[in-house]
This record gives sequence, C-alpha cells and structure tokens, in this order.
Amino acid sequence: MSHQAIHVMVGILTDPTGRVLIAKRPEQVHQGGRWEFPGGKLKPTETPEQGLARELAEELGIEVRSSRPLIRVTHSYEDRRVCLDVRCVLAYTGVATGREGQPLAWQYPEELDPAVFPAADRPIMTALRLPPYLLITGDDPARPDAFLNRLTRALHNGVQLVQLRAHDLDDESYRRLAGGAYAVCKAHGARLVLNRDPARVADVARHGLHLTAARLALTRVRPGGAGDWVSASCHTVADLSRAAELGLDYAVLSPVQRTASHPLTSPLGWQGFAAWIEPVSLPVYALGGLTAADLSIAYAHGAQGIAAIRSLWPRD
Repeated sequence: MSHQAIHVMVGILTDPTGRVLIAKRPEQVHQGGRWEFPGGKLKPTETPEQGLARELAEELGIEVRSSRPLIRVTHSYEDRRVCLDVRCVLAYTGVATGREGQPLAWQYPEELDPAVFPAADRPIMTALRLPPYLLITGDDPARPDAFLNRLTRALHNGVQLVQLRAHDLDDESYRRLAGGAYAVCKAHGARLVLNRDPARVADVARHGLHLTAARLALTRVRPGGAGDWVSASCHTVADLSRAAELGLDYAVLSPVQRTASHPLTSPLGWQGFAAWIEPVSLPVYALGGLTAADLSIAYAHGAQGIAAIRSLWPRD
C-alpha cells in the first residue's frame, strides 16, 4: 500500500565539543522508545525554517536564529512513509530542555548507535560523521615522496577525508602508495578511501572504498567490510539511484560547474545539482570546478560538502 510521505522537520543541535542533541521518543508513539533527533511534522502553511523553529520551541524551549540544510531522507515503514527534512541549527537562544517530558542526551556523532534509532535516521548519522571537504588526490602519484608531502600539507590545511585516485599506477605501485597514504592519514586523524577495484585492494589498509561510475554500474552487492565507508562517482540520476540501492554511505556528483579537464561537458549548475539529489537519501558531495569558498552555496543546495582535486591539492 502506498502512503503519502509525512514531511518532518529535524533539527541538529551541537554543543562546543561537537556533541549532538538526541531525544527519546515516548513509548506509545510510532517507533516509541527509540532515540531520535528532535523535530516534528511540518504544517502545510509553514516554510521549512518556520516549521523547524516552531517544533524546537515547543519541544526544547529554544529560539532558532539560523539554520542550514543537511540532508533529506525519505523512508518507508510498514505503515507510513516519512520525509525527514534535516537542518543544522547554526545559532539559537535558550537552553534545550525536554519540555514534553522526553529524556535528552548529548552524544558525539561517532558514538551514536544505529540500533537504538529509527531506520530513517541512519543516513543522518552518516552525514554528521562526514567532513565538509573531500580531497581527491592529484599530481605526482608516481613520485611517492612528493605525493605524500603534498598529502601531508593538505591534511595540515584541515582535510579529513581523502580519496586516493591514481589510475595510471599499476596495482603494486598503487598498493605501496596506499600504504604510505594510510599511515599519513591515520597520523593526522583523517580517513583514506581507495579508488580501485575492491578485489585488488582487499588486504590493503584503508578506511573505505570508492567506486567509479563504470564500476558502480557493474556492482551488484555493496563491497568492502563492515567498517568501510563506501562511496561512488555519479554523473546521472540513475547513478545516484544505484548508489542508494546498494546502501552506499555517500556519493560524489559531478560536474556542478564547467571544468578545465572536461570543458565540453555540460555542467549541472547548482539548481540541477539540488534537483538530482533531492530524492536520494544519502549524503552527496558536489564536484567540478569548485573551491573551498563554494561551501556555503553547496550547503544551501543540500550538498554534504565540496569534493575537489586542484583546489584542495597543495601546489608547489
């Protein structure tokens, strides 16, 4: 049976240490007894910002000053469909308290246990754990010392997620480079994702795997182990749908703007990017002709953040 999606506004509040606020649902309601991120149903006459502000005032006794989009998640339960419209609260006044008697807790995103949350909340947890910038490695993969020096400088600049892209290297050279890159990333608290056939790097230390669009099309089962973050390059709506069907953690959609490497490829533009990702319930990075300065506009159009090669890869 088809159900119309219930539009729910969800607010992400963080404290100065990076913990997020969660609340426990009453036992007698849908998904009762589970923990959730605070929020509630959007009224037909409200904008998303208005609905979020009203719900958090009623539930927590705070006044939202500003917020930004994080992710939209559509999920079907047996008896209903929900559309979670999730926004990060950037500024608010007041002290959050359980005004409806609900228990509250502050937890770091890495500590959130999916088993005690509704299934629809799980992509939100992934979005909270992912950083705003994704570096796709650039020059000098055949010169390991120079390459790792560039990588170290990028990590010093604040990069926390790295995709090791070196298609021209043979398998053994790639494995050696991946070993060095993993050690550098681990020392800086960053995560390394390998852009290679998963079967060829099965025993290589990593934090995740990345699928090219061509490999995504041939993949039938999510690759990697339980601890891997798995992502994919997407260039079409079908690619995004496939990434979601496989249960991948995030996607990279391109090109948003015209790029020097693909000058004849028509860019999506920000409106096109937003339209393509809206029905997809997973975080999506924007890629193509972008720099760190584009982060705010990326957030405004629903992106997880910015992915880049040239603008994030240090130059000599």
